[in-house]
Amino acid sequence: MTLLAVTNPATLEIVGHVPDQGEAEARKAVDRAAAAAGGWRDVAPRERAEMLRRVYENLMLSRDDLVRLITAENGKATADALAEVGYAAEFFRWFAEEAVRTDGSYGTAPAGGVRSVVTARPVGIAALVTPWNFPAAMATRKLAPALAAGCTVVLKPAAETPLTALAIADLVREAGVPGGVVNVVTTTDPATVVGAWLADPRVRKVSFTGSTGVGKVLLHQAADRVLNTSMELGGNAPFVVTEDADLPAAVAGAMVAKFRNGGQACTAANRFLVHRDVAGDFVVRLGAEVEKLSVGAAADGCQIGPLISAAAVSRVRTKVDAAVAAGARITHRAALPDLPGHFYPPTVLTDVPPGADLVREEIFGPVASVLTWSTEADLLAAANDTEYGLAGYVFAGDLQRAIRLGEALDAGMVGINRGLVSDPSAPFGGVKQSGLGREGARDGLREFQETQYLAVDWS
Repeated sequence: MTLLAVTNPATLEIVGHVPDQGEAEARKAVDRAAAAAGGWRDVAPRERAEMLRRVYENLMLSRDDLVRLITAENGKATADALAEVGYAAEFFRWFAEEAVRTDGSYGTAPAGGVRSVVTARPVGIAALVTPWNFPAAMATRKLAPALAAGCTVVLKPAAETPLTALAIADLVREAGVPGGVVNVVTTTDPATVVGAWLADPRVRKVSFTGSTGVGKVLLHQAADRVLNTSMELGGNAPFVVTEDADLPAAVAGAMVAKFRNGGQACTAANRFLVHRDVAGDFVVRLGAEVEKLSVGAAADGCQIGPLISAAAVSRVRTKVDAAVAAGARITHRAALPDLPGHFYPPTVLTDVPPGADLVREEIFGPVASVLTWSTEADLLAAANDTEYGLAGYVFAGDLQRAIRLGEALDAGMVGINRGLVSDPSAPFGGVKQSGLGREGARDGLREFQETQYLAVDWS
């Protein structure tokens, strides 16, 4: 069997191997999911809920082991990995509680003689495709609601970070979830594996987190079979600072919104839109914090880890260099470590041209581009001038104004005077080309259910 080597992006050391699987293994995974589907669907909601609660407990008991796996295969800082494990586990606790609260209704038809019974049932076998940037949380955010709804699943984690997904699948089985309910396929050929799933008539759902480009390809494939789809795609989040904002709070929020996981998050602040009157002060304060950041390997206690690959570093560097050539200025930078990994220095730029790729496209790196504005009309035009609409952030002294500006942003999620929007109890997702559907909250469970209506003759 061909093996896939998993490499630490901070040290370039191989940390493990997993099977490099293909179409045959993908079909066998669906076979197992299909064999388990009827039994899992018929498990009482309370029993499913108790299993999911045990998964949460298993994740928390295994927290240190999962942190070591995440830092080894993803490279992120230990503090970021700890936060991710807690966040990932919380999805199982939340959906354990939601598993016994499926929606339904009963009513009388207006014409009389008929009773309407409306229920929710599992959509069926679900294909889950997850990225490398949050290898635990992106898996559990899909797994937990799918299992709560009564679906069996086939899961393809990113080739860069498969170890965490396999560990989570083990913890799911240890919690009593029957074999065949969760099936993980690791591969360097995602198009073949996922393509086999989308062509299989037994698969009735695809849930994908990743780039908008790949999402569009999957949507085209899903359309051939009219598959139920959920798409959590790219972002280009504006971070708005008004002239009356609390600047220390705005800078603290910016450090979270921009530099969590080294900026490798779809919700990361991509463009800082700061009022002209306070822009200079904001840049000085932000730059001072950025220069303090320690960059390196998780084992060294760093705050910022590497980017996931050499290609990712090259992509960020190309965007920054092009912006500088067009007139942008680098005002602050953190120091880089003497390590062989894929590092890029946390950077602050000003005078960034509005048309630069650095602000038009998702950076996915530790780079803060600062632009200025004077009127709210100009601000909103700039903030919404993107095909993406996942997240946004507003820092303002006047709360009513902050909410008004937040409501005017074309974004599915907006942080008001805070730099973090993700929460298992809240609906995660975007508008425009940032995706379809929602994850988390009650909405996340509905993504894995279909509505059935029974018309009962009552005459």
